[in-house]
Amino acid sequence: MARYIFITGGVVSSLGKGLASAALGALLQARGYTVRLRKLDPYLNVDPGTMSPFEHGEVFVTDDGAETDLDLGHYERFTGVPARMTDSVSSGRIYSNVLEKERRGDYLGKTIQVVPHVTNEIKDFINIGDDEVDFMLCEIGGTVGDIEGLPFFEAIRQFSHDKPRGQCIFMHLTLLPYLAASGELKTKPTQHSVKELQSIGIAPDILVCRSEQPIPEKERSKIALFCNVRKEAVVAAYDLKSIYEAPLAYHRQGLDQAVLDAFGIAPAPKPDLRVWEDVNDRIHKTDGDVKIAIVGKYTQLEDAYKSIKEALVHGGMHNRVKVNVNWVDAEVFDNDDAAPYLEGYDAILVPGGFGERGTEGKIKAAQFAREHNIPYLGICLGMQMAVIEAARNVAGIKTAGSEEFDHEFGEKRFEPVVYHLKEWVQGNAKVTRKQDDDKGGTMRLGSYDAVLGDGSKVAGIYGTTNIEERHRHRYEVDTTYRTKLEECGMTFSGMSPDGRLPEIVEWKDHPWFIGVQFHPELKSKPFDPHPLFKDFVRAAVENSRLV
Repeated sequence: MARYIFITGGVVSSLGKGLASAALGALLQARGYTVRLRKLDPYLNVDPGTMSPFEHGEVFVTDDGAETDLDLGHYERFTGVPARMTDSVSSGRIYSNVLEKERRGDYLGKTIQVVPHVTNEIKDFINIGDDEVDFMLCEIGGTVGDIEGLPFFEAIRQFSHDKPRGQCIFMHLTLLPYLAASGELKTKPTQHSVKELQSIGIAPDILVCRSEQPIPEKERSKIALFCNVRKEAVVAAYDLKSIYEAPLAYHRQGLDQAVLDAFGIAPAPKPDLRVWEDVNDRIHKTDGDVKIAIVGKYTQLEDAYKSIKEALVHGGMHNRVKVNVNWVDAEVFDNDDAAPYLEGYDAILVPGGFGERGTEGKIKAAQFAREHNIPYLGICLGMQMAVIEAARNVAGIKTAGSEEFDHEFGEKRFEPVVYHLKEWVQGNAKVTRKQDDDKGGTMRLGSYDAVLGDGSKVAGIYGTTNIEERHRHRYEVDTTYRTKLEECGMTFSGMSPDGRLPEIVEWKDHPWFIGVQFHPELKSKPFDPHPLFKDFVRAAVENSRLV
């Protein structure tokens, strides 16, 4: 039976709560324990897949096809444990489940209330997989005191009483602001945050205090006294140069030991931190740097491409180089020459996206990379843009485009080399979709197999001809044009097992030009970089003449 750690955020700031959760999970793993991390989001009332990346950031996709909060990406990157659909729940899903049960008659005509019906639904979710791991870490989104979070806080309060004594603890992350004018750390915000938490019946066992400055012993003792926690359970969280320093930094501050002490686990296995020591060594000891352009449409919010940026960092660590990422807005050169914007980069990456805006710039980026022998990685829409570019400028299909753009425009303008995917095989079943289906959760989502061509560049990179990758798309390259494109030198080097859906394309006569329909960045980790990103950065290094 799992022990539960509930992680909450303070009144002033909950920034870094997801990172603290992920780092703690990694530290418990280093001691030999099994862990699973979960996110309870009181603020999200809709499907993350229908939200704008400008507003919500990246949508992280799990193997079983859930569109979730980007925090689950942190959890996977730090622990290596594949997230599941049951590792993320929003208030929208909770209330939807309650309403569905009421309509079905599950409550036998009773008056539906937040307590007990909504709180019971939250508790049922937390309980899933209780017997699978040693520790279940549950992060409550947002900050204590917000009205949206009250049912969730009440649920975890009840949950801790439902379980045997000593099976649940509470960890609270707060901010210790530093006032430069007076040269002091202020503990009042933390005291008030804990008071707010205590007012709803939750007493934190561990405090994680974010601070720009070292916490003097006097302030640490003061926090412990007024917040009713042990002094050893006041853990400092200082700013770091890299998020991957977090496990070692939290271990030095005693976070994992504080957790074990709170559960009364003694003696505990000693941690094996060699993996994270190697990760830190690779971050700080590099043999040079490379400059990579990410040509996208959501460049104003870097979190929209969070996993891609981290996967490039992982590829850099593997190659012992620092990857300098530059965000290039594809719309800037929609109607201009791409050269002034893309010259000087060692490699170009075009990520996924939806809608026509910025796509002409992405097509020009693919053309620039092809014509100038610059390493190119196209992901999802980035692959589709590379195919459209090849169709227009090499195969002579001047009006090549995507059905997506015509559907959005409301008028046929393009010859659709990319079409709306109407059916595909998932396991042993056939999935069908119509153009007017709901947007949320109706794409080809989750993990699917692909078969790589013998002798292809990607087969060499992966070291196998059978792979499994995560998808999130509703448009697909039309194999009707395969023969014509392959005659021009673009190889369809990866296909679905039934041979109907293109998964990977590459240019035979190019040093490194690969487009993939899936999202390889979602499976990359600092201690296990994704093969495509490892080799993409290697190609960038080669192109930069560092080696």
